[in-house]
Amino acid sequence: RILTAFTLTICLSSPGKAQQQCTNGFDLDRASGQCLDIDECRTIPEACRGDMVCVNQNGGYLCVPRTNPVYRSPYLNPYSNIYPPPPAPGPVPNYPTVTRPLICRFGYQLDENNQCTDIDECASDSHQCNPTQICINTEGGYTCSCTEGYWLLEGQCLDIDECRYGYCQQLCANVPGSYSCTCNPGFTLNDDGRSCQDVNECTGQNPCSQTCVNTYGSFLCRCDPGYELEADGVNCSDMDECSFSEFLCQHECVNAPGSYYCICPSGYNLLDDSRSCQDINECEIRNFTCTLQQACYNIPGEYKCLDPVRCEDPYIQINENRCMCPAENPGCRDQPFTILYRVMDIVSGRSVPSDIFQMQATTRYPGAYYIFQIKSGNEGREFYMRQTGPISATLVMTRPVKGPRTVQLDLEMITVNTVINFRGSSVIRLRIFVSQHPF
Repeated sequence: RILTAFTLTICLSSPGKAQQQCTNGFDLDRASGQCLDIDECRTIPEACRGDMVCVNQNGGYLCVPRTNPVYRSPYLNPYSNIYPPPPAPGPVPNYPTVTRPLICRFGYQLDENNQCTDIDECASDSHQCNPTQICINTEGGYTCSCTEGYWLLEGQCLDIDECRYGYCQQLCANVPGSYSCTCNPGFTLNDDGRSCQDVNECTGQNPCSQTCVNTYGSFLCRCDPGYELEADGVNCSDMDECSFSEFLCQHECVNAPGSYYCICPSGYNLLDDSRSCQDINECEIRNFTCTLQQACYNIPGEYKCLDPVRCEDPYIQINENRCMCPAENPGCRDQPFTILYRVMDIVSGRSVPSDIFQMQATTRYPGAYYIFQIKSGNEGREFYMRQTGPISATLVMTRPVKGPRTVQLDLEMITVNTVINFRGSSVIRLRIFVSQHPF
């Protein structure tokens, strides 16, 4: 007897596609999403020919001889006229009873209990999966699938490039069937193996010589006031503030680690602004070494002990700072009538031109006029007399004078009277103390 079977029991679903695909012999039920058997005996015209009868199977069908006495199946095509109408009642012949063997559906086999059990095609190696695929047993069949990291494409398992789909937050390395995530410098990989977390480099051992500031993926070094960041971006070196400007201190700037301070020369005190210097008046606080006969004269940064005025012959003392040459004395004929002693001080390097001293006649006589001039002491031509009125003139400094230095000028006022034909002069002997510093 001949049995002809047409079966295919594999139901596949392709990864990456939303809709399930069914193999031949099955059709997708959209309501349940399951692959249901197709009854080929109903859907295929003349599925079996000649004396063969169509018997539907799970995933296929069988063609069995019409007169086969050993096969009875509920799957016989009811529309096929394969059995004649029953004969009229009559005497029943006494035929021997024939035991018909049980036949299981495709994908099943009889066990020792004469029950149909599923055939594990994967275990028995009776499947037809590609070597790159894995076999998964199902009820009455099997399916071919791919391991994790691969997808099924046209019957082949191809590696999934997880890096292409952004599986990693930062750096990704694809390997067959898998992938590996790493992070950029300054980040660490989280426990999920995909995302990265910023590393706070400032915790623990400080990578900077002074102040560390954490940033996203890195860090910055900052220096304390008075320090500057070196080219390596890590170490700090002292900033020499004194080299930036000469105006930080009035006198001298002294650099210190992270700062600076100002100092003043001897004879000065540093003011509260920490940069300006103020002269100490030694004469006022009586911090001097002058004798009782001497007079203490304060100048910026120091003091001078002045001896009392002594008039030289033929001059006689009028008061403590004036000498007079009497007219009746023949030795006074070509000498100034009076010599007045004056003292003043100026700072070194004073800006020019600068008016520093004024001179004028105390008495004006009718018909008289006055001439002012520098009689002596101006060898360097640093001064000149500018007449500012009929009886007055001003001493002008025309060139900067550097100290410490003492300049003595004889400023002469000549009186000319044309009415009585008189010509005489008076002198101011001016001693100028130039300090060492410009303040």
